[in-house]
Amino acid sequence: MELKGERLLPAPIDTVWAGLNDPEILKACIAGCESLERTGDDAFQALVAVRVGPVAAKFKGNLKMTDVKPPNSYTINFDGQGGVAGFGKGSADVQLASEAGATKLSYVARAQVGGKMAQVGSRLIDAAAGKIAEDFFAAFEAKVAPPPAEGAVAEAAPAAAAGGNKTVVWIVAAVVIIAAIYFLTR
Repeated sequence: MELKGERLLPAPIDTVWAGLNDPEILKACIAGCESLERTGDDAFQALVAVRVGPVAAKFKGNLKMTDVKPPNSYTINFDGQGGVAGFGKGSADVQLASEAGATKLSYVARAQVGGKMAQVGSRLIDAAAGKIAEDFFAAFEAKVAPPPAEGAVAEAAPAAAAGGNKTVVWIVAAVVIIAAIYFLTR
């Protein structure tokens, strides 16, 4: 499957780049992530607990970044094993661009799942991946967004969030399914 999307993050490009390369930030943002460790300058190992419909498993996976062009883009390749639950593998091209004081994150992800995970059905996998991706980006935005200015109106944040880009971010979903997910982006 091939998935495309974009998300506008309310932080400067350097902050988003740093966050996408920080294992502690990523671990805190990926639901079910039990560990995410850097194994090299361009590689990570992850352990993520995932539940998709009736299938629950821990995925152990590897992530490798290639074509790295800081702070603008990279390709992340991933593969993960979930025992009898199956496997996930694929890649995602991630690009960052400055846009009016924020950062636009765009991606194209290609992923395959096999085993029991593939038998669950694409609709259920897509729904679970969408939820995981939205949860990841909500948590990631909270980590990288600057704190609100003193005296800012409390209602401004919910209004901004409601008008924000609600596109499902499949790159994270693809990575969650590997290790059982990534880490995203860029």
